[in-house]
Amino acid sequence: MANEIPFPLYHKNARKNTIQRALDTTLLFLLISLLFYRLLSLKTHGFVWLLALLCESWFTFFWFLIVNAKWNPVDIKTYPQSLEPRFPELPAVDMFVTTADPVREPPIMTVNTVLSLLAVDYPADKLACYVSDDGCSALTFYSLVESSKFAKLWVRFCKKYKVQVRAPFRYFLEDPISTSAPNLEFKEEWEKIKAEYEHLCLKIKEASRKSAPCNLTHDFAVFANIETSNHPTIIKIIGENCEEDVPHLVYISREKRPKYPHHFKAGAMNVLSRVSGLMTNAPFTLNVDCDMFVNNPQVVRQALCQLVGRESERDMGFIQYPQCFYNATKDDPYGNQMVVLMEYMGRGLAGLQGPPYSGTGCFHRRKVIYGAWPGNAASINGNIPFFNSILFYSYYAHIHYTC
Repeated sequence: MANEIPFPLYHKNARKNTIQRALDTTLLFLLISLLFYRLLSLKTHGFVWLLALLCESWFTFFWFLIVNAKWNPVDIKTYPQSLEPRFPELPAVDMFVTTADPVREPPIMTVNTVLSLLAVDYPADKLACYVSDDGCSALTFYSLVESSKFAKLWVRFCKKYKVQVRAPFRYFLEDPISTSAPNLEFKEEWEKIKAEYEHLCLKIKEASRKSAPCNLTHDFAVFANIETSNHPTIIKIIGENCEEDVPHLVYISREKRPKYPHHFKAGAMNVLSRVSGLMTNAPFTLNVDCDMFVNNPQVVRQALCQLVGRESERDMGFIQYPQCFYNATKDDPYGNQMVVLMEYMGRGLAGLQGPPYSGTGCFHRRKVIYGAWPGNAASINGNIPFFNSILFYSYYAHIHYTC
């Protein structure tokens, strides 16, 4: 019997771009004509004409680069249902969340981000969530501890009823009971989960009003009399709940010393990579900012469809998800959705080698960070592999900002 060809994990589909190409070609012809006119008339118009020529030449060059970037837009269609038949032993993924200030970035916002990640549709024993707190806040740690208790109910509820958006604050903005067929069991559980979430929000809100969110004893003792800019590294394992179908949750606050300017996100990512490398060492990592949430529980599977679906791991180093705001104003008059950057430039760059890393909403191979697998010092000191990237576009998977 002939060997069956396995179903592909993804397809890259080129978008029809005929009209846009025709418009771009026409504009290019007009711009070049204008430059020739400026050049031929330069002697009769003097310095002002020369200045206009230089400005328009720069604009034409910059516009030409943009047109090249968006000349071949593509869409990526993934098939997550084919992932497990092809790879019964799914790879592990470490998820990184970064926060820095409990005032500018309220802990309840970080909690929603963490909960949306803990509830993704992926085996819990293959996931671990690491939260980096550069503010070294007892309130942030307290909020994560309380949210880990709620997560046991939330994750089970989301997977049982196949909830699409698994950030609680976003999910409870709508009332699915009034818009769907009545289901007594679902209604009871929905009301129970909503009450638990409101209770969690109330506890965090009350804790934020106190000088200390709780008694600084036991696990919280390390935060007693601590300086946010001068403290040793703090690592706390909040949840080891695989038996509860909830991924591991780890709190990290990296070391801070007054004489060193280590107050930037890159340093936090370095610490997250090192700590996770010692604890779980997953071959893939996802990093998101604390003010974001995933709007589709399949995001991990969709990204892995491309990361493991390639013939060579050197073909792709990371998957960059597009970003958007869930509560943008009608018609987006201020350009918050970054349509040109995401829809046109992003899709076009996806048809080339891929876009640059935007700093959040991105799946990386751990090899991209290390240059080689941990422990392989000879490879690290030798040639570092070159990787391509791609901006993953689908019509239903994005990383959303919460504000």
